[in-house]
Amino acid sequence: MTGQTALNIDMSAKLGDAFTPYLGIVVGLAFLLLTLVFRSILVPLTGALGFLLSVAATFGAVVAVFQWGWLGDEFGAHGPILSAIPIFLVGVVFGLAMDYQVFLVSRVREGHAHGEDPSTAVRTGVGHGARVISAAAIIMVAVFSGFMLSPDPMVESIGFALAAATLFDAFVVRMTVMPAVLHLLGRTAWWLPAGLDRILPDIDVEGARLTAGRTDDQRQPHTTPV
Repeated sequence: MTGQTALNIDMSAKLGDAFTPYLGIVVGLAFLLLTLVFRSILVPLTGALGFLLSVAATFGAVVAVFQWGWLGDEFGAHGPILSAIPIFLVGVVFGLAMDYQVFLVSRVREGHAHGEDPSTAVRTGVGHGARVISAAAIIMVAVFSGFMLSPDPMVESIGFALAAATLFDAFVVRMTVMPAVLHLLGRTAWWLPAGLDRILPDIDVEGARLTAGRTDDQRQPHTTPV
């Protein structure tokens, strides 16, 4: 068989078969990189689970609006769902989600590394990062929402999916769920097995060693050379 219909069916099948390995590679690499940066097991794990939550919520919103017709008239939704949306969405949302995750949690990690208690570190990190993340997310949502004005249903569905993913990930996952989880975990959030601690290189993103070295120099008695 040949023709556009057969071609679309074959393409959808190929993309469907590749989606699970692709998602596994993306999440696995994100977990490894976040473990290296934050020197923790639970923080990268919660970050990866938050990303999966954002992707699942976005898929649900796209299906509800474009396939089931919920609020379809309000959004002007019409037409089929592009089969390549899952692959495309995971790549874009992964980049945005990890940017927000690193920007927010690195400030929390910095406060913890410099001696703040976990609750204070979370409040400080969210206080410094929430405004920037909110501004960046609003800009991206506005840009993606502009694609929904296109008469092409494929472009419209992509714009809706990206706008919904950015909105959910930034405001629900990163600035609501993630700080709450870090607060509940307390110091356990920064636990790292001793064996893994010896293997991983200490990047020291927060500059804790510099602060410790400066403090040690200040504690040393100053002598006048003769």
